Amino acid sequence: MKRLIKVMSGNQLTARILRSTSWVLVGFGGAQVIRLASNLILTRILFPEAFGLMALVTVITVGLMMFSDVGIGPSISQSKRGDDPAFLNTAWTIQAMRGLTLWVITLLLAWPMAQFYDQPDLAIYLPVAGLALVISGLLPTRIETARRHLIFGRLTILDLISQLIGLSLMVILALITHSVMALVLGGMFSAATKLILTWRYLPGAPNRFQLEREAVNEQVHFGKWIFLSTAFTFVSSQGDKAILGKLLTLGVLGVYNIGFFLASFPIMLGMTMAHQLMIPIYRDRPPGASPGNRAQLRKMRLFMSGGLFAMLGFMSFAGPWLVDLLYDDRYEQAGAMIVLMACAFLPQVIGLSYDRAALAAGDSRGAFIFSGIRSLVQMVLLYVGFTTYGLIGGLVSYGIAMVLVHPVLIALALRHQAWDAAHDVGFAVLALVITVVAVWLHGDAIVALAAIR
Repeated sequence: MKRLIKVMSGNQLTARILRSTSWVLVGFGGAQVIRLASNLILTRILFPEAFGLMALVTVITVGLMMFSDVGIGPSISQSKRGDDPAFLNTAWTIQAMRGLTLWVITLLLAWPMAQFYDQPDLAIYLPVAGLALVISGLLPTRIETARRHLIFGRLTILDLISQLIGLSLMVILALITHSVMALVLGGMFSAATKLILTWRYLPGAPNRFQLEREAVNEQVHFGKWIFLSTAFTFVSSQGDKAILGKLLTLGVLGVYNIGFFLASFPIMLGMTMAHQLMIPIYRDRPPGASPGNRAQLRKMRLFMSGGLFAMLGFMSFAGPWLVDLLYDDRYEQAGAMIVLMACAFLPQVIGLSYDRAALAAGDSRGAFIFSGIRSLVQMVLLYVGFTTYGLIGGLVSYGIAMVLVHPVLIALALRHQAWDAAHDVGFAVLALVITVVAVWLHGDAIVALAAIR
């Protein structure tokens, strides 16, 4: 314990990495506990169709955010001017203008989306949900500054408090209204609480409106590829719900959303760690700079992949039993969905950190190319898999897509000397073993999904 405290103390990079990793785990774990608790309560108050409708609202609002992402966070993390007040004020101004623009777009999209999905209530819920985009656009850049310097303690606590308040209000509204509006307003309350807490309690100078020409040019130059990359990331992360929202009934989509929530817990943790930690780490310790950097990054990648594989393996083995334990019979099919989704996420874990090496080196174009190819392959296989083999084909297609595009990711990692061949081969074999055992354990439950088309 004394050695651990000594290693984690001080301002050296290793100490900051260990402290930041601990806080990321605390923050993500706490957030998921809060989400799970509220989810278990809400599934008993509301109905599967409510979660299906909320999934459509989320797809559209998240899609707008990702299709308009100009890379403010990564830009601050990797830029030499990342601590310059003029640079930060410019980033905040662009972010605020973007949030207001996105809300106007939700107003314009509300009726067409309601018609496309044949859900008239979307015309009411989307404009309300869009207000959270305006609020999020006003979040201070002190959040990104804390991430840039791997200082996560206070930020994590404030984030958890805001989520707890928002989700508590969501449950209260659900008890009163028994309406999807409770879910929509809960998201807005969480965003508003986070805005107030971060402005009040995060250290640093407050932002003000400013557009410095040099800062705008730098952020636009770096962010143009981030913009395109995150647009494709939306397709790969939310495109399944956008497509299945049109092909499935609202009730089945709601059950799918519950299954996705549980199965995606490990991969979301991995993506959070990669997003918040890996750019500063690759920036300060480029793998091509020395054998020592490569060895340390190899250890870090091994621990991260091993932990995520253990969690995904557990979900693939225990998914149906967890659903039986936590939910009522209306959500029974989510168990088999968890098995297939957890196995499909395994290939993604293997290369999870490689594109962060590209972003840390300023190669946003390379990250965009990989993201675009991945999204295209993923959506084509999802549609073909679902229309040919039903929901089973759609779920399996995700893992197949990640295997097919992994060579593209290897090429990107090689360019920045970040590829670890032994790591990839070892975990590929382990992924195959986990998949075979999980399908053998729950074959009957998986076959029952074949009727869903």
